[in-house]
Amino acid sequence: MSAGGFSRRRLVALVRKETRQMLRDRSNLVVGLLLPLVLVLLFGYGLSFDVRNGRIAVVMEDSSAATSSIVAGLAGSDYLDPIWTNSMVEAEGMIRVGRADAILRVPPDFTRDVVSGGAQLQLILNGVDSNTAQSIESYATGAIQMALAHIADRQGSAAPSGVTVVQRVWFNEANTSTWFLVPGLIVLVMTLIGAFLTSLLIAREWERGTLEALFVTPMRPLELVLAKLAPYLVIGAIDLVMCLIAARYLFGVPMRGSLWIITLSSMLYLLVSLALGLVISGVTRNQFAASQMALLASFMPAMMLSGFVFDLRNVPPVIQMVSQILPATHFMGLIKTLFMAGDYWPQILRANAILALYAVLLIYLSWRMLAKRLD
Repeated sequence: MSAGGFSRRRLVALVRKETRQMLRDRSNLVVGLLLPLVLVLLFGYGLSFDVRNGRIAVVMEDSSAATSSIVAGLAGSDYLDPIWTNSMVEAEGMIRVGRADAILRVPPDFTRDVVSGGAQLQLILNGVDSNTAQSIESYATGAIQMALAHIADRQGSAAPSGVTVVQRVWFNEANTSTWFLVPGLIVLVMTLIGAFLTSLLIAREWERGTLEALFVTPMRPLELVLAKLAPYLVIGAIDLVMCLIAARYLFGVPMRGSLWIITLSSMLYLLVSLALGLVISGVTRNQFAASQMALLASFMPAMMLSGFVFDLRNVPPVIQMVSQILPATHFMGLIKTLFMAGDYWPQILRANAILALYAVLLIYLSWRMLAKRLD
C-alpha cells in the first residue's frame, strides 16, 4: 500500500513502540491496573456504611424485671454494644470523650408508667457523626420494639406495651450531615493543596535542570525546603480562612472549640501535607508521576480511610491499622471534635503531638533528599 495510505506494518510497529513505552512507565501501570483493583477491594470489602458494635451507655434508674427484659434486647443486637453505667453523669462523660455513641436512660418511674401506658425511654445520640447517630437510633429503637413484642407474646396480649423512645441529639441539634461533612472538607482541602501542589516543586526543578544550578550556590538544603514551604503555607492559610468563613456563615456549622486551636492545628496539618508533597516530589523527580502519587498517597486515603465518610470501627482491623498511620485520620477526629463538641484537651494534645512528629519526620526526609549531591 502507498506511503500515504494505511499500513498494517506501521500500525504494528507503533503499537509495539507504545506498548514498550507503557511498560517502561510504571506510574501509568500503577494507575491503570493497581488503582482499580485497590478501589474495588477497598469499597467492596473494607468500607461499609453499616454501623456495627455501636456503643450505647445504658443508665438503669429503674431496675425492675420488666425493665431488664426490655433493655436486654440491646444485647441481642449484632449492631449494638451496650455498656452498663451507674449514673447519667458517668454516661455523659463517656459520650463527651467518645467512649459511647449514645445513651439510653431508663427513668426511675418507668415501671409505673408502663402500667399506665405512658412509659418513655430517653435516647441521647452523639450527633458529631450524623450517619452513625441515625443508624444507632434505628437499631436501638428496633431492638426495644422487638423486645416489647416478645414480652407481649409471652403475656398473650395483642400488641406491645405503650413505650415510646424520646430522642435527643447532642452536638448536632440540626441533625444534618452538613455539620458532619463540612469540618471534614477542611481536612481534604488542606490535604489537596498541600501534598498535590508541593509534589510538583522539586520534580519541576529536576525536569528543568535548575536544581543542579542551585547546588553551586551557597544554598543549604534546609533553606531550600523552608523556602519552598513558605509560599504555600500562606496560600493554605488563605484557604483555611475561606473554609472557616464558609463553614460558619454559609453552612451554619457551630464552632464550639477555640478558634486559635482550630487555626493552629489546621496549620500544623497543612505543614505535614506540604512536607509530604516535597518528599513525593523528591522521590519521583517527574511532575506527572508526582501528581499521580500525591493523589494516591494523600488525597484518596484522606477521603476514604480517615473517617470522613466511613466509620472506621466498621472496617476490618487491617484497614483500621492502616488508617491510624495516616496523619489525616488524627486531624479528622480532632477537627470534628473542635467544631462540634469543643476543646477536649487529651485529644488536642495527642493529635497535635502526632502531627508535629510527622512534620519533623517529613521535613527531615525532604532535607535529606535535597542534600548537595549530583546523581
